[in-house]
Order: sequence, then C-alpha cells, then structure tokens
Amino acid sequence: MSEHTVAAYTADVHKFRQYIESRNKGCLPLNTRREDIVQFVHWLNDIGLEASSQARILSGLRAFYRFLLLEDYIESDPTELVEMPHLRAQLPTVLSVDEVQRLLNSIGTQALLDLRNRAIVETLYACGLRVSELVHLRCADLFLPAGFLKVRGKGRKERFVPIGPEPAHFLHRYLDEVRPRFPIQPGHESFVFLNRRGMRMSRVMVFLLVKKLALQAGITKRISPHTFRHSFATHLIEGGADLRAVQDMLGHESITTTEIYTHLDAEYLRETIYLYHPRLKFGREEPR
Repeated sequence: MSEHTVAAYTADVHKFRQYIESRNKGCLPLNTRREDIVQFVHWLNDIGLEASSQARILSGLRAFYRFLLLEDYIESDPTELVEMPHLRAQLPTVLSVDEVQRLLNSIGTQALLDLRNRAIVETLYACGLRVSELVHLRCADLFLPAGFLKVRGKGRKERFVPIGPEPAHFLHRYLDEVRPRFPIQPGHESFVFLNRRGMRMSRVMVFLLVKKLALQAGITKRISPHTFRHSFATHLIEGGADLRAVQDMLGHESITTTEIYTHLDAEYLRETIYLYHPRLKFGREEPR
C-alpha cells in the first residue's frame, strides 16, 4: 500500500481503540465484541462522518481483525457480521473537452511558473495520472522521444503511459527552460516537478494550483487534480477506446473500477439526446 493508505488505516485503528477505551476502561481491541463495532459505526455517523469515510474505516478494521485472527491473537472476528454503510453510487465530476481547453488556454507560457503549471495540467490530462503519481514522477521516467512515461502507481506497480506531442512539447519546454533555473535542493534532484524553492511539489500544492487555475478560467465546477484523470478516461471512452486499454493506462487492478466511465458515457448520451432530439429538447417531453 502507499504510505498515505498505511497512515490512514493506522489512524483509523487508533481512533477505534480510543473510542472503545473511552466507553469501557477494560475494553481493548483484543476483547471487543460485534456490538462494540456496531456502536462505533453509529458514533461515526452521529459525528457527521460521510458513509464513504465510515466504510473506509470499517474496511480497515476488518483487515486489522483478519490479521489478529490469522496470527491467533483472537478466536473469532467481531467485524464479520457488521454491515457496511450504504453507499450511494456517485459519478465523479468531469470536465468537457471545451472546459479542459479553456483551462489550458488560460495559463500563460511566458513566466517560469506559468510554463511549469501548463506542463503539470497537460501531463495530468494527457496521461490520466493520480496526483501522487505526478509529484513522484522522476526525470528518469520520461521517455519523451518515444512518447511514453513510466508511472509508479498504487502498490508500487509500474506501467507505461503514452503522452501526445503537444503535452510532450510543454513538458520539454519546462525541463529545458524552467527547471534548470530553480535552486534544486539535495534529495530533490530526480523529481520532475519542483516548486520555486527547488523542492518536490506536494499533493496539496498541486490541489491548490488546480483550484486557482479553474477559478482563473471561469470554471465553476468543484474540481481537483483527480478531475483530469476522470476526464481523461471519460473522453477516451466517449471516443470509442477499448475498456481494457483504458484500464491499463489508468493502472486499475480491476476492470470493474474502470467500468464507471462507461456509466459516465451513458449519462453523456442521455443528456445529448435531451439536448438535441426534436421530441425531447423542448420541455423534455415524456413519451405517450
């Protein structure tokens, strides 16, 4: 798992331990019952935690108790019969092709940071990278003459992702004109994207940058760096790309994760027929 996943799951187990100890001084993770887990989930709901966050915490607890069971610390798993919170299927926010182009066009290419920012957004959208993959991208991972990047994804799995001529052009310009002018700090020499102090950019920095650029481009949707990944996949599916190829480029372990983008495409088609079909576009008439 990534260091962020490990940190999150560890924090969740500590949160559970603190909860049960605050309710019963003699209660520890090794002697909890199913009722303790259920009450904990109810407490998470009472404090306003979203169902998705509750599900992640419960998933971490289940893994923790499976470990205790396998290592013979406990004789039965108290999480086995605990129901997962009901999750509503939510389709991710996606930018249209015009919105992506508008955002790109709003970024200047003369100032040093502007050129770096253009290269960042071009790479996110052209390659469908996770933000963690972007900030950990190394110069040795770039095979621009061949039109590929080597990406290290979840579980340290490596994959090759194509990059088109225009994004590669801006990446070349950043590497040649901008990056050498940063005061590169020891330990950060190998990373592609650096801040003005010559250090590897953080995930938060990229998140704030994307928010600023969207505002600058007049885009009102709530977007994040991951929005470009969703848009990348959706636009490929809309264009007729093979689902397995999209799965490989995104680095999804399961094809079912990639299939959400077929649902997005179906929603796009539904909206299109409402907009342009002569029997439906005026008042969205129902068939008789």
